[in-house]
Amino acid sequence: MKIEQPKVAIQGIRASFHEEAALKYFGENTETIECNSFKQTFESLKNREADYVVMAIENSIAGSILPNYTLLLDYGFPVVGEIYLPIQLHLMALPGVKFEDIKYVTSHPIALRQCVDFFDEYPHLKIVESSDTAACAKRIRDEQLTDTVAIANSLAAKLYGLDVLERRIESNKRNFTRFLILTHHDNIEKKPANKASLCFQVSNKVGALAKVLNIFAEEGVNMSKIQSMPILGKRNEYNFYVDIEWEEQKQYDASIRQILKYTHNFNILGEYERHDDEHAVSPKPRRAERSIRKYINIRRSV
Repeated sequence: MKIEQPKVAIQGIRASFHEEAALKYFGENTETIECNSFKQTFESLKNREADYVVMAIENSIAGSILPNYTLLLDYGFPVVGEIYLPIQLHLMALPGVKFEDIKYVTSHPIALRQCVDFFDEYPHLKIVESSDTAACAKRIRDEQLTDTVAIANSLAAKLYGLDVLERRIESNKRNFTRFLILTHHDNIEKKPANKASLCFQVSNKVGALAKVLNIFAEEGVNMSKIQSMPILGKRNEYNFYVDIEWEEQKQYDASIRQILKYTHNFNILGEYERHDDEHAVSPKPRRAERSIRKYINIRRSV
């Protein structure tokens, strides 16, 4: 069932990276529902307040977001898609604010850690952690802070009317976050799939997991991700979350039939079309008209 204007639950507020991912996947004609937590996004879907959830699952620098794997299993909503979003971080302030007046830099802790090289150049700036990148930009606008800059995406600068003082200050210019798209079972569109997310357990015996992984290899199925999570209250027992990709449907069907013999509590979390441009080269950083480094160099030469 195709929804003309989908309602999409996101963690965070408007102009967050989750909203950027939602707009990139569904298009501009998308209504986003702001949620304070990932669990709240699933509750929104459960209560039919949203048609979809867009949820970050891993980042190429920070790694897997482990609590979100538990949500996948607890709620059982099917994964119907994925999208990779390049994480580009910009320094932004109220229009007219000069760099020499800045005392504080605020953003999400992970975003701040991704800009350590930038902060090494300006040790006088005081770091203030917050729960959301876009919320920092919004706070600067709402409270008219003239001594504070935010680190967020260009969507936040546009929405909250801030000037970008410096673009692409992240240390790693090829950092991506992978987002999963989830929906109700009765909202699944029948589309050709070439990727699946699975969850299963194996016995605590020598070679138990290897048998499963060998089946994928023998059938020509590529395992693109494996993540283990301890099962609460059970020593030496784990859920294995696995992403697999295939070229022909028969490869996938054959592998699933075989691994059922060697696993228990087996779940197909979703079958969907893989996102193929996650390795696209990021554009080269563009300098803002008002370059901070140029200003600093002038100051040092005086």
